[in-house]
Amino acid sequence: MNIKRIGNIILEVKDLDVSIKFYHEILGMPIKNERRNWVDLGQQSGGVLSLHPASITTSHTSSSKENGILIGLTVGDLNSAIDELSSANIEVYRDVQERQAGKNAIILDPDGYMISLFEPDFSENKDRQTSGYVGFTPE
Repeated sequence: MNIKRIGNIILEVKDLDVSIKFYHEILGMPIKNERRNWVDLGQQSGGVLSLHPASITTSHTSSSKENGILIGLTVGDLNSAIDELSSANIEVYRDVQERQAGKNAIILDPDGYMISLFEPDFSENKDRQTSGYVGFTPE
Protein backbone atom coordinates (compact mmCIF):
# COMPACT_ATOMS: atom_id res chain seq x y z
CA MET A 1 0.00 0.00 0.00
CA ASN A 2 1.24 3.47 -0.84
CA ILE A 3 -0.96 6.16 0.74
CA LYS A 4 -0.27 9.50 -0.91
CA ARG A 5 -2.02 11.85 1.56
CA ILE A 6 -5.06 12.15 3.78
CA GLY A 7 -7.98 12.92 1.52
CA ASN A 8 -10.56 13.93 4.06
CA ILE A 9 -11.78 13.58 7.60
CA ILE A 10 -15.52 12.91 7.81
CA LEU A 11 -17.54 14.12 10.79
CA GLU A 12 -21.06 12.90 11.37
CA VAL A 13 -22.93 15.90 12.75
CA LYS A 14 -26.30 16.29 14.44
CA ASP A 15 -27.36 19.37 12.45
CA LEU A 16 -25.62 19.99 9.12
CA ASP A 17 -26.75 23.64 8.89
CA VAL A 18 -25.44 24.46 12.39
CA SER A 19 -22.11 22.76 11.59
CA ILE A 20 -21.77 24.59 8.24
CA LYS A 21 -22.34 27.88 10.06
CA PHE A 22 -19.66 26.97 12.64
CA TYR A 23 -16.96 25.75 10.24
CA HIS A 24 -17.66 28.08 7.30
CA GLU A 25 -19.00 31.30 8.83
CA ILE A 26 -17.33 31.32 12.25
CA LEU A 27 -14.03 29.53 11.55
CA GLY A 28 -13.87 30.82 7.96
CA MET A 29 -13.17 27.50 6.24
CA PRO A 30 -14.05 27.77 2.54
CA ILE A 31 -16.64 25.39 1.10
CA LYS A 32 -15.02 23.29 -1.64
CA ASN A 33 -18.01 21.12 -2.53
CA GLU A 34 -21.59 21.01 -1.28
CA ARG A 35 -24.41 18.56 -1.83
CA ARG A 36 -27.71 18.12 -0.04
CA ASN A 37 -26.24 15.83 2.61
CA TRP A 38 -22.50 16.41 2.34
CA VAL A 39 -20.19 19.42 2.58
CA ASP A 40 -16.43 19.49 1.98
CA LEU A 41 -14.48 22.34 3.60
CA GLY A 42 -10.84 23.33 3.19
CA GLN A 43 -8.28 25.19 1.15
CA GLN A 44 -7.60 24.43 -2.54
CA SER A 45 -4.73 22.15 -1.61
CA GLY A 46 -4.45 19.84 1.36
CA GLY A 47 -6.89 17.70 3.30
CA VAL A 48 -10.63 18.23 3.44
CA LEU A 49 -13.00 18.25 6.38
CA SER A 50 -16.27 16.66 5.28
CA LEU A 51 -19.52 17.14 7.18
CA HIS A 52 -22.27 14.57 6.82
CA PRO A 53 -25.54 14.36 8.78
CA ALA A 54 -25.55 11.59 11.35
CA SER A 55 -28.22 8.96 10.93
CA ILE A 56 -31.31 9.64 12.99
CA THR A 57 -30.50 6.41 14.80
CA THR A 58 -26.98 7.59 15.67
CA SER A 59 -26.95 8.45 19.33
CA HIS A 60 -23.83 10.63 19.64
CA THR A 61 -23.52 9.20 23.12
CA SER A 62 -20.08 10.65 23.73
CA SER A 63 -18.20 13.72 22.65
CA SER A 64 -14.76 13.68 21.14
CA LYS A 65 -13.42 14.40 24.63
CA GLU A 66 -14.30 10.81 25.48
CA ASN A 67 -13.57 9.10 22.16
CA GLY A 68 -10.26 10.79 21.37
CA ILE A 69 -11.18 12.61 18.14
CA LEU A 70 -9.24 15.84 17.74
CA ILE A 71 -9.14 17.99 14.60
CA GLY A 72 -6.02 20.13 14.19
CA LEU A 73 -6.10 23.51 12.44
CA THR A 74 -3.15 25.87 12.01
CA VAL A 75 -3.82 29.58 12.60
CA GLY A 76 -1.76 32.72 12.12
CA ASP A 77 -2.57 34.49 15.41
CA LEU A 78 -3.97 32.22 18.10
CA ASN A 79 -4.69 34.90 20.70
CA SER A 80 -6.83 36.97 18.32
CA ALA A 81 -8.53 33.78 17.09
CA ILE A 82 -9.49 32.84 20.65
CA ASP A 83 -10.72 36.40 21.34
CA GLU A 84 -12.85 36.29 18.18
CA LEU A 85 -14.25 32.84 18.96
CA SER A 86 -14.97 33.74 22.59
CA SER A 87 -16.92 36.81 21.47
CA ALA A 88 -18.98 34.46 19.25
CA ASN A 89 -19.72 32.32 22.35
CA ILE A 90 -17.66 29.36 21.09
CA GLU A 91 -16.65 27.12 24.00
CA VAL A 92 -12.93 27.13 24.75
CA TYR A 93 -12.13 23.68 26.12
CA ARG A 94 -8.50 24.53 26.92
CA ASP A 95 -7.10 28.06 26.86
CA VAL A 96 -3.87 29.08 25.14
CA GLN A 97 -0.76 27.18 26.18
CA GLU A 98 2.74 28.08 25.02
CA ARG A 99 5.29 25.40 24.27
CA GLN A 100 8.56 25.25 22.37
CA ALA A 101 6.86 24.50 19.04
CA GLY A 102 4.25 27.24 19.40
CA LYS A 103 0.90 28.11 20.96
CA ASN A 104 -2.13 25.84 21.17
CA ALA A 105 -5.73 26.04 22.39
CA ILE A 106 -8.71 23.72 22.03
CA ILE A 107 -12.28 24.75 21.23
CA LEU A 108 -15.43 22.66 20.83
CA ASP A 109 -17.67 22.54 17.77
CA PRO A 110 -21.50 22.31 18.02
CA ASP A 111 -21.31 18.49 18.34
CA GLY A 112 -18.61 18.54 21.02
CA TYR A 113 -15.77 17.64 18.63
CA MET A 114 -12.47 19.10 19.81
CA ILE A 115 -10.74 21.54 17.46
CA SER A 116 -7.08 22.10 18.27
CA LEU A 117 -5.87 25.49 17.07
CA PHE A 118 -2.10 25.74 16.64
CA GLU A 119 0.12 28.76 15.95
CA PRO A 120 3.67 27.59 15.12
CA ASP A 121 6.67 29.47 16.48
CA PHE A 122 9.12 30.03 13.66
CA SER A 123 11.30 32.53 15.51
CA GLU A 124 14.25 30.34 16.56
CA ASN A 125 13.47 26.90 15.17
CA LYS A 126 12.21 27.63 11.68
CA ASP A 127 14.42 24.90 10.25
CA ARG A 128 12.89 22.35 12.66
CA GLN A 129 9.26 23.16 11.77
CA THR A 130 7.43 21.09 9.21
CA SER A 131 4.74 21.95 6.71
CA GLY A 132 2.42 19.61 8.60
CA TYR A 133 0.40 20.14 11.73
CA VAL A 134 2.23 20.17 15.04
CA GLY A 135 -0.33 20.35 17.82
CA PHE A 136 -0.85 19.12 21.31
CA THR A 137 -3.08 16.48 22.82
CA PRO A 138 -6.02 17.58 24.96
CA GLU A 139 -4.40 16.59 28.27
